[in-house]
Amino acid sequence: MDQKKMLKQMIEFNNTAFNNSFNTMVTLQEQMETATNALLDQATWLPEEGKKAIRDWVGAYKEGREKFKSTVDENFKKVEEFFNSGN
Repeated sequence: MDQKKMLKQMIEFNNTAFNNSFNTMVTLQEQMETATNALLDQATWLPEEGKKAIRDWVGAYKEGREKFKSTVDENFKKVEEFFNSGN
C-alpha cells in the first residue's frame, strides 16, 4: 500500500475519532450545563452575583471549546490539503 495513502487514511481516522470524542464531550457538557442551570434556578441562597459568575464561567468554557474545535478543524484541513496537493 502506498505510504501517502496509508498516512491519509490514518489522518482521516484520527479526524473521525476526534470528532466523535468531541461531540460526546459536548453532549456531556450540555447536560451538565442544564443541570447547573436547574440548580442555580433553585438556589435561592446563592446571590445573583454568584449565579452570574457561574453562568459567565460556563459561557467562557463554551467559547474556549468552540475555539479549540475550530483550531483542530483548521489544522486537519491543512494536513488534508497537504496530502491532496501531491496528487
